[in-house]
Order: sequence, then structure tokens, then C-alpha cells
Amino acid sequence: MLNLRLNHAVLFVSDLRVSVDFYRDVLGFTYSAHGDDRPGAAFLRAPGSANDHDLGLFQVGPQAASSAVRERAVGLYHLAWEVETLDALESVREKLLAAGSLRGASNHGLSKSLYAQDPDGLEFEIVWIVPAQLAAPHDLAVGRTILPLDIEAEVATYGRHTPGGHASVASR
Repeated sequence: MLNLRLNHAVLFVSDLRVSVDFYRDVLGFTYSAHGDDRPGAAFLRAPGSANDHDLGLFQVGPQAASSAVRERAVGLYHLAWEVETLDALESVREKLLAAGSLRGASNHGLSKSLYAQDPDGLEFEIVWIVPAQLAAPHDLAVGRTILPLDIEAEVATYGRHTPGGHASVASR
């Protein structure tokens, strides 16, 4: 069986400094020295990651056209970054609101998601996954419909500091 998982993503951005600041200040990424020999590029590590880099940013300059994906062209729709707890999801929501980047929040039953855009309008998702041992039948039913996300209600159900289910890690 082939077991694949995403190691990192690379994005083309118009202004490298603005994008680095956004991912650092809003999402807590840190700078990785990897790739220092590549002008116009930055490599960032997600909070708590032991990965060499989780996000690469390549500057293409202010003359670059905006992405035409938005349901009119083939291309990447969004990336999803997983957080450990609902407390972390709530904290990120506040930072996204302050940055003017939050675009939506959805309850997909087994996942609780925030949707946002970076300075270039590239969409991403921040997600908390319901742990398998806490998943209830209503979580599966909700997954078939998308409801508005009420983080406080989710905290009341699952707890503020309950570790998420880590959908990206194969169960053992």
C-alpha cells in the first residue's frame, strides 16, 4: 500500500515580505534557514513542526496576475492546516479577524473549519478534527450538510483542550 501525505506546499506570492509577515504573525509560522541561497524565496515551518519547511513562498512580483482559479479554471482551491485543539482554533480565528482575512467558518461534523485568505487572496483552511473516540452519529450526519461553526458550542461538547483526531496521520 502506498502511504502518501503532504510534506510541504509552495506558493507564488506578489510580495515576499508581506506574505512572510502574514504567515508568521497570523498563523505562527517561523522562518527556516533552508533555501537561504535562493533569492526571492522564503521557507517557513508550521508551529510545532519538525519538518525542514512546511511552506515555501516564491516572490513573482507585483505585476503578477491574480489567481483565476475561483471555480473558473483548473487549479488548487485551498490548503488546510490542522490545529491541535479548539482553543487553538479559537485563537487563530481572533488573529484572522484582526488581520481581515477570515472568510468563513463551517461545521462539517467531523471537522470544524475556518476559511481565510492570505495577502494575495490565496485561500486556506484551518481545521480541528473530532477525535474518533468522541465522534457521534450526529457528527457524521452534519458532515453531509455544512452548518455555521459555533466554536463555543463545540468547546462545550468536546472541551477546549481536547487533542484533535489528526486526520492526516494514519491510524495504527
